[in-house]
Order: sequence, then structure tokens, then C-alpha cells
Amino acid sequence: MTDIVALGAGRMGRGIAQVFAYAGHPVTILDFKDRPAAESMALLEAGHNEIAQNLGFLEDLAVLDANQSAKVMARIQVATMTDAAAVLAKARFIFEGVPEVLAAKADALGRVGELAGADAIIASTTSTMLVDDLAKFVSGPERFLNAHFLNPAYLIPLVEVSPGAKTDAALVDKLMDLLKDAGKVPVRCKASPGYIVPRIQSVAMNEAARIVDEGLATAEDVDTAIRTGFGIRYATMGLIEFIDWGGVDILYYASRYLKEALGSDRFSSPELVDRLVADGHLGLSTGKGFYDFSKTDAEAFRREKLTTFVALLRHLDLLPTPKVD
Repeated sequence: MTDIVALGAGRMGRGIAQVFAYAGHPVTILDFKDRPAAESMALLEAGHNEIAQNLGFLEDLAVLDANQSAKVMARIQVATMTDAAAVLAKARFIFEGVPEVLAAKADALGRVGELAGADAIIASTTSTMLVDDLAKFVSGPERFLNAHFLNPAYLIPLVEVSPGAKTDAALVDKLMDLLKDAGKVPVRCKASPGYIVPRIQSVAMNEAARIVDEGLATAEDVDTAIRTGFGIRYATMGLIEFIDWGGVDILYYASRYLKEALGSDRFSSPELVDRLVADGHLGLSTGKGFYDFSKTDAEAFRREKLTTFVALLRHLDLLPTPKVD
């Protein structure tokens, strides 16, 4: 029985197939576009070869061996439109990964809804469209939700799971369990443009480009600053966690200064920050901020975070060596 179907033979479909085959599931990559058989098979073969290359790369890094790679590849099947009805009827989980064009999504999801079994969970992997906007194309919207993987899907742990207004809560739990079993780190978010990471990422990338455009720093220096400062810092703790670590009041005052100095409301802090400062909830130092630290050993918490930070710096060969001579 086909366990999982990656709908679409492009980059996302290939990545998702590798994720679940790696985790022990039989997977079918289904080219769901009506095209000449030879063209479809060529695309599917290219996808198969790309997955094999990815696994070969992991072999080079001693993440797995050739025998394990062969077993992963053996779990991946490919299928064209000719076999779509039979493949989808047997699938338990279907991940739609067709191009980010509404017409293409509407067409694919409409046909999937008709061909999939009644118990199949259908998830779009869109990075831009709202789950409720797409749910109307699916028969049985209670079994539909969004699961946004970040590229490269076979490496990035995060998956942003966004249920729709009609999504069955029990099916959300089933999908979350599947993702966790595959080694992913799923987080839930409400249907909103940009979800979590793309929304934050777009702001950060535009600000980086703006700094270059204004002639404040070169592209190389901006990227060095991000790699050796911003990126490392937030690999050890989340953005919200870091606000509490340094103090909500620091963000409060920094935001006001930047808004005035740069003459732009884009640096304004949200009302929640204002309320926390007004209530004296400044983070770790006061026992409460975005998080509740009332039962946390603050010193142990700081030590744990800094230990991770030092380990990462050491791994990246960025930890200075003490001068002892």
C-alpha cells in the first residue's frame, strides 16, 4: 500500500519524498500534470536521480552508508498521471507540491479531493497561500491543512503546520505525529500570510537589502554580520526568547530610537511590548516577560544557553583561542 504521496515531481515533491522514505515510509512521487509519458518519466527520473545525489552527499558526510541509502531509495516509487487514480486511492497522506500558482493549486487539489480515499489527509505545502483559500477547492475540507516545509526539505527540521477553519483537530495531531516520527520539528500557526518564518525572513531580507541600497555597508559585510552575529545568536535561542533574555525594555527603547532616527514606522514595537513594559514584565530579570520564568533557575538557564552557544562557536571555528604567551 502507498503510505505517502508527494504530489508534484519538482523540488518540493522530491524533498518530501526523501524525508519520509528516510524515515521508513513507502513513498510515491506522482507527476500530477497531464503531459506526454516520455516527458513525465524523464522528469520523474531526474527527481529520482536528485534524491540519490542527496543521499550520496550524506554518505560523504558519514551520515549514513551505501546500504542505508539503497534501502531509502527502494522505498521511493514514481508514477505518472496514468496511475494517479490508483495511487491516490491508497494513500494515507498526500502532500501537494505543485507550482505556487492559484490556478494550478485549485486544479490539483480539486482532482486530488475526488481521487483520494475518504480517510486520506491532504496537505498543501504552499509557502504563500492561506489554507482556507485553498480548502474550498478540496472535497472534504475537514481533512485538508497546510504543511509548509523549508528548503532543502530533507535537511531543515522545521515544518509550519496551519490548520484551516474546517480542519479536523484529530487529523492535525496525526500529521504532527507523522512529522515528528520523520525527525521534523512541526509548529502550529493560524492561517496568515507568510506564516512564521517567511514573514520574519522577508522583513530581515528586505532590511539587509535596504542597508546595501543605502550604501551603509557592502553586501559582503552585511552577510558576514549575519553569519557571525545574527545567525549564530538565533541558532541558540528563539527571537522571543532572546527578547526576554536581554529585556523587553531594551527592545522597547531601541524600537523608539530607531523609529525616530530613521523616520520609519517599520521599527515600531507592537502593543504587546508596550503592555509588558508598562506592567514591569521585562523578561528573565523580573521572572516574567513573554515567557513565565517564575519557576526557572535563571542562572542555570543562562548557563545552558551559553554552553550551547560556545559549542556552536567551537564547531564553526569561531571561538577565539586565549593568548597565553
